Amino acid sequence: MITALILSGGTGTRLGLDIPKQYIEVNGRPIISYCIETIIKCKKIDAVRIVAAGEWRDFIVEWLERYDVDKKFRGFSNPGENRQLSIFNGLCDIRKCGPEVRFVGNSHDCPDDNYVLVHDAARPLLTPELLERCLDGAVGHDGAMPVLPMKDTVYSSCDGKTVSGLLKRSEIYAGQAPEVFLLGKYYEANLKLMPERIHSINGSAEPAILAGMDVAMIPGDEGNYKITTAADLERFKEIVKVT
Repeated sequence: MITALILSGGTGTRLGLDIPKQYIEVNGRPIISYCIETIIKCKKIDAVRIVAAGEWRDFIVEWLERYDVDKKFRGFSNPGENRQLSIFNGLCDIRKCGPEVRFVGNSHDCPDDNYVLVHDAARPLLTPELLERCLDGAVGHDGAMPVLPMKDTVYSSCDGKTVSGLLKRSEIYAGQAPEVFLLGKYYEANLKLMPERIHSINGSAEPAILAGMDVAMIPGDEGNYKITTAADLERFKEIVKVT
């Protein structure tokens, strides 16, 4: 069984807008709906859970009802103080399937040898092909993540002002989402960082790597970018307009 955990708890403050970026409408539909559609339609995804603030849940449900969600949607999880705590809240709910189960008649436990797929609502250009590669790449491993090779020369700096050293570009990769992990091992990896260290985690795979999990790398997709800045949003609008 594979459960998708969609992260939609961010506030999007860097865009300076009145609403979180994932709920902005582009081409007549909210940004979050693009990745939801791709994930819901994937036959290998058995269940979907969404991290979202209470005031946006009815809005999300309105869009969920446009897709075949009666067998897949498992409900909402509460956002945490940071992204990784939001993930941890989702993991806790997935393992017990939570008290709030929407569109599903029976609650049930999710075994720890199942997989969880973590994706950002603000990455709307997730393709079915990349989703399949992530899921297939995790087979036989503790997890899998899409990566992109570095194109630019990369330097390190101890003080942020002067160059301290040159890093080997061929050994450095930029991580993307979605990332796939064995549920039980990933939950334990996050639990080990509680309550303080988890606040310093920036990427979904960090707890898995720190715990020594076997995470395979698969080729990422340059188009699968995260909408973070106003320029990112304008780029997405242009892409959707063309397609």
